[in-house]
Amino acid sequence: MSIQWFPGHMHLTRKAIAERVKTIDVVIEMLDARLPGSSANPLLNELTARKPSLKVLNKQDLADPARTALWLAHYNAQTLTRAIGLDASHTAPARALVDACRELAPLRGGMVKPLRVLICGIPNVGKSTLINTLMGRKAARTGDEAGVTRMEQRVALADDCYLFDTPGMLWPRIIVEQSGLNLAASGAVGRNAYDDEEVALALLDTLRQAYPDRLHERYRLEGPVESVEQAPAEELLEAIGRRRGALAAGGQVNLQKAAELVIADFRAGHTGRITLETPQEFAVWLAEGRRADAERAERKAVRATAPPRATTRARTRAR
Repeated sequence: MSIQWFPGHMHLTRKAIAERVKTIDVVIEMLDARLPGSSANPLLNELTARKPSLKVLNKQDLADPARTALWLAHYNAQTLTRAIGLDASHTAPARALVDACRELAPLRGGMVKPLRVLICGIPNVGKSTLINTLMGRKAARTGDEAGVTRMEQRVALADDCYLFDTPGMLWPRIIVEQSGLNLAASGAVGRNAYDDEEVALALLDTLRQAYPDRLHERYRLEGPVESVEQAPAEELLEAIGRRRGALAAGGQVNLQKAAELVIADFRAGHTGRITLETPQEFAVWLAEGRRADAERAERKAVRATAPPRATTRARTRAR
């Protein structure tokens, strides 16, 4: 199942960003360090083209340090782009954002030409928490769910530096299936847009291949670590549900509860420091998604140009 979530307020956010970016010097895009490729908004790239960009891999304390280093190198190799990793609740790294923005726009600053920064990102990526940290007070609403911020806010980071905060935004159609699953696992997608069991199975399939030891340790699964790596995700979900007491009447595993447990553990970092994708993996997924999307568009174009089919009544009269 393809996961899609683009509620009405995101249309308004897209329009607001398109208008605001005309007066912006630097764009900060906050990414989830556990899924840096999947959480990068392709629509945002279109809206902010040719603007210096600072990629912030947030929640790096929950991510795999080795994979975070790969992603930082990937983004730092791009033109007009800098990338840093941080945990939005830590004051010192957060303040480094201002210095990084000044480096990207060295001709801006001072009361005559104040630095204007736009901060964007997917829902629930930690923008509001970061702003509150920068301000040293609660200037923005926060919450462990997608879609808390609904209106643009302007925050003065310094006398000559203004930050414009926008609501979290996804994009109208997610063409990379694995990205949709990763976004749902991270909490960036509304609950009504996905099935918990499907997302948990995809998450377990990734973890059993990349981090079987974390699964084995967290859920005290039977057998050696190698058995976790070889087990189908469905088996792992049932075993986890049984180990953690997610049972229904008659001793059957309640797969819904087991799925919720797996997802909640990942989001809270209880499964360990995990990153769901590497730059190389995401590049393959993106190429496959673009190819499938092009084929879909071609089929749609063929249907649009095909002559209309005769109705049953018209065919009967013709005979």
